Order: sequence, then structure tokens, then C-alpha cells
Amino acid sequence: MADELTRAQEQLAHLTRTVEELSDVVARQEREIERLSRRIGMLMEREAERELADGGTVPLADQRPPHW
Repeated sequence: MADELTRAQEQLAHLTRTVEELSDVVARQEREIERLSRRIGMLMEREAERELADGGTVPLADQRPPHW
């Protein structure tokens, strides 16, 4: 019985450590996603401004391909 309790406590400690490590990973990923989202937003704004400066043409990404 004592061995089972010790084994259960060891597993609980291992699982607790794993959950804490995964929580750190998720927090890091959230910060990275926020940073990348801001950069994408800035790049999209910059490209929109460039397209307006080029005469307001339709962006290539929004044009239909020639085979349509």
C-alpha cells in the first residue's frame, strides 16, 4: 500500500511539473503570436499605403487569375 501511494505521489509530481512546463510553453507561444500579429498588421498597413501611392490599383492578391 505504501509503495502504491509513493508511486502515485511520484506520478502526481511528474504530471504537475509537466503541466507547469506546458503552461510556460503556451504563454511563450501566446506572446509570439501577439508579436507576429502586430507585425503582420503593420506590414498590411504598409502595403496598403504603398498600393495607394502607386495609383490605387487593385492588389494582385485580390485580382482573379487569368484562367478564370
